[in-house]
Order: sequence, then structure tokens, then C-alpha cells
Amino acid sequence: MTAINRQIRLARRPVGEVQADDWAHGAEPVEAAGAGEFVGRTRYISLDPAMRGWLDDRPSYVPPVALGEVMRAGSVVEVVESNHPKYRVGDHVVGTFGVQEYVVSDGKGTLKIDTALAPPSTYLGALGMPGMTAYFGLLDVAALKEGETVVVSGAAGAVGTMVGQIAKVKGCRVVGIAGGPEKCALLTGELGFDAAIDHRSEDVRKALRTHAPDGIDVYFDNVGGAILDAALTRLAMHARVVICGAISQYNTETAVQGPSNYLSLLVRRARMEGFVVFDYARRYPEAAKELTGWITDGRIKVKEHVVEGTVDDFPEVLGMLFRGENTGKLVLRLA
Repeated sequence: MTAINRQIRLARRPVGEVQADDWAHGAEPVEAAGAGEFVGRTRYISLDPAMRGWLDDRPSYVPPVALGEVMRAGSVVEVVESNHPKYRVGDHVVGTFGVQEYVVSDGKGTLKIDTALAPPSTYLGALGMPGMTAYFGLLDVAALKEGETVVVSGAAGAVGTMVGQIAKVKGCRVVGIAGGPEKCALLTGELGFDAAIDHRSEDVRKALRTHAPDGIDVYFDNVGGAILDAALTRLAMHARVVICGAISQYNTETAVQGPSNYLSLLVRRARMEGFVVFDYARRYPEAAKELTGWITDGRIKVKEHVVEGTVDDFPEVLGMLFRGENTGKLVLRLA
């Protein structure tokens, strides 16, 4: 091929908030597909809070992105050249292809998607990692039971919107914590949450007493920090706290704020457990089948925040996550 592949590479490890000069914008010729390979043109790039952790050189569930390496990201590509027996030109494929316009792949770790069943972007959100995270975190890690009270932080984000809706499908009372009246109105309106707490204008601890008067059976945490600490004071007996993420702490330049109210776990005979969705990879088809059914019959509404742009817009779009500017799954659609 004669096309040029524009890429975003990690130039230096950020300290605190990610800055524009932490990235290198590069370009190189697109290689031709070799035997058993295909060339894909990127159509959608996933933006996820976990990306911030991948930039730090510290032990984690995956190795950090190396300096000079193309930024790690899930994406949907359209096959434009193929010597691969399973992929034809025109197929759409999801995988961890990175922040670049083109990719050459041997197909390992990839999945052909059905764009007649759902839009390509949905395979990065409700039918992708966020949907799987909500499904297994709530149903397996938390062992959710019908009639319980579920509270989820970061409730207007990609994972939070799915957690709340799955909990409603399972017959639970759901309280979402989000930032701003518009997001809270979305939760209690379109998405069917029973209540929403605006952490920017309300006293979260006081609001939890109002909206979860009998205590929280399942707290699904996406933000950490002060909101996690507040939720710990309202646990019901034998509550389960699911640690999914801590976006409020990812850009901190000081020590991570830990929960000072952790002794509530002892008093309430509760448990707090972290999990990584990749541990459930073999069961993704099971979750996808059930999630697809709920989406098809209207019990789950897909919320996506799609930004039109180019690969070069990735750093600015990533910042939207940490400024709380997205509602639902944040995706960069390449023009």
C-alpha cells in the first residue's frame, strides 16, 4: 500500500495530568499484508480511564506502554487488504490495535464483528470491555441478588451506565453518583435509575442516607477517593464493594487517597474486592449474548459519546475523560 500511517506514541511518562508534549505524533508508510495477515484501517478508537495507568512505569495487571511505543488502545478497524483466511476486505474487526490509522495483524487476539447487529462503536462500549466489566463485576464479583440496593459511582460513564441498567434488569434499586445536573437527569430519566446524586453540588454522605436508607448492598466503585469513603459509611450487613477503578486518583501527584472508613467492612461483615475484566475473557461470548438480548429488547440503552476527528486529536479527547466531559462510552471516530 502507498498510504501513510499516522500514529500517537508515548514520548515521556506523565507526572500528574497528561500533557500535550507527553505524546509524539509520527507517520510511517503502511506495510503490505504478509502471509496470513491483513491490513486494517482504523475507524473507531476507544478512550478509557485505564489508559492513564498504562502510562506509569509501575507494576499492574498489564505491562506499561513503553516509551516510544504506539499508545495502547482498543479499536475497530475495517479490513482493506487481506491474506488472512478468516478476514475479507470490508470486514470490521475489533482488537487492541493502538492509536494509529492503519494496522497490520495476523489476527491473534482479534474478533470479527457483526455491524448489522450493532454499530461498530458499540463493540468498544456496551458490547466491549465496559459492558463486560459491568456484567462480570456486578453478577460475578458482587454476586448481585434481586431486590438489593446498588450504588454506582461514575454512573454516567461507560461502565457506570451499564452497571445501573443491568442492576435494574435484575430487579434492584439503583442509585447513581455523577457530576452535574444533566448527567443526573439522564440517569433517572432515560436510563431508569431510581435516584441520582450530584457529587458536585450535594453532600454525598447525606444524600446516601436519603436514597439508601436501609444501607448499600452493592457499591460499584469507579472513582475512589472521598466518594468511596462516603459509601463505606452506608454499607448494609454483608455488603459487597466492587473496586473497578479510581479515576479521581489517577492524576494525583501525591499518595493515593485510601479509605479511612474501611473499618465499616468489619462492622458490617462486608467485603471489598478488586477485579480485572480480562480474567473473564473466556466467558465474554456468554455475556455478549445476554447483553445483546437486553439491548435488542430495549431494557438496556446504549450511551455513547462519539467525537469526530483524526488520530492527532487523541490526546485532547483523552483529556475529556478526566475533565468529566463525556456521557457514556467515549469513542474517537476517525474521519
